[in-house]
Amino acid sequence: MFSKILIANRGEIALRVIRACRELGIQTVAVHSTADTDAMHVRMADESICIGPPSGTLSYLNIPNIISACEITGAEAVHPGYGFLSENASFVQVLEDHDIKFIGPTAEHIRIMGDKITAKDTMKNLGVPCVPGSDGGVPTIEEAFKVSDEMGFPVIVKATAGGGGRGMKLAKTRDDLEAAFFGARAESKAAFGNDEVYIEKYLTLPRHIEVQVFGDGKGRAVHLGERDCSLQRRHQKVFEEAPGPGIDRETRDRIGKVCADAVADINYAGAGTIEFLFERGEFFFIEMNTRLQVEHPVTEAIFGVDLVKQQICVAAGEEMTFRQEELSIKGHAIEVRINAETLPNFTPCPGKISTFHAPGGLGVRMDSALYDGYTIPPYYDSLIAKLIVTGNTREATLARLRRALSELIVDGVDTTLPLFGALLDEPDIQSGNYDIHWLENWLEAQASG
Repeated sequence: MFSKILIANRGEIALRVIRACRELGIQTVAVHSTADTDAMHVRMADESICIGPPSGTLSYLNIPNIISACEITGAEAVHPGYGFLSENASFVQVLEDHDIKFIGPTAEHIRIMGDKITAKDTMKNLGVPCVPGSDGGVPTIEEAFKVSDEMGFPVIVKATAGGGGRGMKLAKTRDDLEAAFFGARAESKAAFGNDEVYIEKYLTLPRHIEVQVFGDGKGRAVHLGERDCSLQRRHQKVFEEAPGPGIDRETRDRIGKVCADAVADINYAGAGTIEFLFERGEFFFIEMNTRLQVEHPVTEAIFGVDLVKQQICVAAGEEMTFRQEELSIKGHAIEVRINAETLPNFTPCPGKISTFHAPGGLGVRMDSALYDGYTIPPYYDSLIAKLIVTGNTREATLARLRRALSELIVDGVDTTLPLFGALLDEPDIQSGNYDIHWLENWLEAQASG
């Protein structure tokens, strides 16, 4: 087992990793920018080291500085959390070159899944069902029209190197395609330095279902059920739950086995998430995230598995402590992502927290790096907290979420907390009858009065 791990991240996910390390008896190193000197992850780690100015590019994405921090502190391994360098194959390779262990999959697997076309081809060859689309990248508008006419509209143009909803443009009709094609290319070039795009059939009323997988890197893998992440705004998840409403055990076991077998076949190591669009009982692969997800706590809640501890143990060469037949779902869990944003436009709202009070009680978990007097810096993502609740049934979980939201206090900045209270009053949310377009349609209706 490792004796010291450096966490190449910040905020609540850095705290999450620190807690797992502490329970395993592992020393931790927090890295931070000058803007995060007083951050909670810096306070809680055994050691801390500044790696640059506020800009993420110059600090949390600064690979030479992170390598130097490992060498200065003697850290043997790096946990990347999510975001920043968590899916950067070059970072993994540099760590390997310096004999530092990356707590995650290999650079090769990150590269394969980081390119949407390669990922789709790989999954198709492994027997995972995929969304109908172009065979590889689409280099010209003429080819885009040919591909789209063959599969039929609507279609969606996607960046091969995309993520976070960037580089994605919808063409509902043939007249929309040219703007979508060049818009996706321009956005992808600006965001990822790569303007290659591909085209997929646009499903009209799908749900966003993702399957949690975990492999030991030696040909054994399991699945830990699915999460429904359909409530999204601008392709950003807002509300996640597990298990997914309307997914029966037979369907879960079927797609879960397909996913576990696929990652086992490629000797995948650690946690990963295979994301699907789900419509009329069919699954269509869209991408694989080769890292821990923001919404991993809902899976932990219903399976009783600490995914971060398992990541660390597998990276250290130890065996997975569970087998598929030992995994069973207990109850239901929901997570809501709370952002420092001003409604209704979701404008970032950094500033000083005057009062923070986390809810408590049975079945309530709060993942946050907030504290009274903390100043949220304006340089990073606006996610400030994740509220996770668990109950024996979905109905009990929704009731617990309502109660926990009523206890939560975040004063000093605007937050998205009022959104969740309003959502819980909606019959579609109460029944679980929603798809990936539901939230944006609802927000538009609220804005129009």
